[in-house]
Amino acid sequence: MYILTAKNGVSVINKIILSTILLMCFMGNFAYAKPTEPKEAKQYDDDMYVTTEDIISDIIFSSIDKRVMKEYPGNNAATFGWKSQRIVGIVYNNNHSYDVSMRIQVPDKNNSSFEYAEDSVKVRVTPSCDST
Repeated sequence: MYILTAKNGVSVINKIILSTILLMCFMGNFAYAKPTEPKEAKQYDDDMYVTTEDIISDIIFSSIDKRVMKEYPGNNAATFGWKSQRIVGIVYNNNHSYDVSMRIQVPDKNNSSFEYAEDSVKVRVTPSCDST
């Protein structure tokens, strides 16, 4: 059997064994490390009050955002600066979807930061699964 030796006379196998032993010693210290204690996540803030309108607004926010981008092309102030005012109406459809009408404020075309125009947006909300 031929043993590989380095130039200084120490075999390569001895180097591998020595490095493995050192690695095991260093990794053994990590085995006794104290794990972090899991913290209990709060479900909600005690002082936070959320209405049904807030929940529906969160659900339809992305749809309204896309609609504003489509209706006001080239108006970056409108795209990023629109504000929701209130939900005007919700209509239930026969196909288990909802039409939600919402009044919004959109920055004026001349990009004035304090002038808003009112607009009305209607989006259709369709549940992800149909149980019928």
